[in-house]
Amino acid sequence: SPQVQLFLPQWLAQPKRVQKRIKDNLCPIRDVPGIHPWLLKKLQMNGIESFFPVQAEVIPAILQSASNGYLMGQGGYRPKDICVSAPTGSGKTLSFVIPIVQVLLDRVVCRVRALVVLPTKELAQQVSKVFNVYADGTGLKVVLITGQKSFAKEQEMLVQKKVTGYCSLADIVVATPGRLTDHINQTPGFSLTQLRFLIIDEADRMIDDMHQNCLNQIVKAAFQVEDYSGSNMLFQRTKPGPITAASSCSPQIPLQKLLFSATLTQDPEKLQQLDLFQPRLFTSVYSEKNRDGTETEQETNNKYTLPEGLSQCYVPCDLNSKPLLLLYFMLKMKFTRVLCFTNSREASHRLFLLVQAFGGVTVAEFSSRLPPNERQRTMKEFEQGKIQLLISTDATARGIDVKGVNYVINYDAPQFIRTYIHRVGRTARAGEAGVAFSLVLRIQERRFLRMLRDAGIQDIKKHPVKGNSLKPLVQQYEGALCKLEKTVK
Repeated sequence: SPQVQLFLPQWLAQPKRVQKRIKDNLCPIRDVPGIHPWLLKKLQMNGIESFFPVQAEVIPAILQSASNGYLMGQGGYRPKDICVSAPTGSGKTLSFVIPIVQVLLDRVVCRVRALVVLPTKELAQQVSKVFNVYADGTGLKVVLITGQKSFAKEQEMLVQKKVTGYCSLADIVVATPGRLTDHINQTPGFSLTQLRFLIIDEADRMIDDMHQNCLNQIVKAAFQVEDYSGSNMLFQRTKPGPITAASSCSPQIPLQKLLFSATLTQDPEKLQQLDLFQPRLFTSVYSEKNRDGTETEQETNNKYTLPEGLSQCYVPCDLNSKPLLLLYFMLKMKFTRVLCFTNSREASHRLFLLVQAFGGVTVAEFSSRLPPNERQRTMKEFEQGKIQLLISTDATARGIDVKGVNYVINYDAPQFIRTYIHRVGRTARAGEAGVAFSLVLRIQERRFLRMLRDAGIQDIKKHPVKGNSLKPLVQQYEGALCKLEKTVK
């Protein structure tokens, strides 16, 4: 039967294509129009001489949408929302940090004008760090709210009570959904009525995880009437509609949504929930070089793009040989800087204890079981090469920029294609090379390969490991198992 054509809105059907080959398409920062000289200097001080393709396209687009200052869209029109779907490690964070800092440079009064919402504490910390680097010296204030400090402490960071009323201490707020919702509901004086940019990072996960409620609350708070002392109704924002004589005489701060993700959903219904305004989609897509050097755009049924330097293999195996395979890769094949994924916290913990009991591998676990400061320490040690094997769950590692991952090992084969994309995207970042190994049970093999094939991923190689290679490990492994049973009891 002919496939039912999904009717995509035009912006989804005809996105702006961004080059995916990062290294061949770097763009010198001075060639990107409209960036403030002061920010150019800052970028260079941070060792950034050129932008990745995504940054070179998206930065000017956001700057242009605020070219008349942040109170107005271009030509007095409301700026279009922007969606960016680009592979992991392609530089999405800078592509919103730079233009937002620049647009807010000439603000006079401190108000929350940019809000970035991220699914995990680690991601929020990572993003606020980048904001701090570029806001440093501008007088712009960046506040991180993720629940790592007490609620009262966060309230003190956000607002200050004066005789005249409350004043904001933040221009840019970086937050996780739960904590943000609490402040919207419980912090007097925390106001989003002057919000100009709402950035939703890892957007698909934010929609999936039922943070939809959080997003609705943000929008509601952004369009609330502020009651200063009765009469100042000048800045009551109306929900956007056609420009009328009445609406054009009161200046409106437009609220613009910027969505970023490596796996931006193509599902119009889901995107519908976000209530986007004439959105523009930027997406990177493969272009294949032909023999004669010309490029052909491939059909875009490759829904997902993977980093270019990534090699993918899978190892058919049975349940009992999985731990042995991991030890074989670490000890016999001498893999270093390995990020290993399991499907649950329990599995992660158990595998960690097992490898530890076996000995010979510096190993750590990275899961929501651990307090954030410990996770940060582990991450640092991994990046310094002191830890060779980091065993993690999906929730903890999503979106995290871990430096220098050489191998990703899917100890448990992922059940969903998105999980696969996010896991393997922890390596081969920013144009480097990396290898992903998936340990696939023989009964999962057909489904696993079909899942990749359906997503347009064809270049995964079968990499069988002979039973004989694992034999020398068996005796010591059984010893480790006994040791483990004792500690677990």
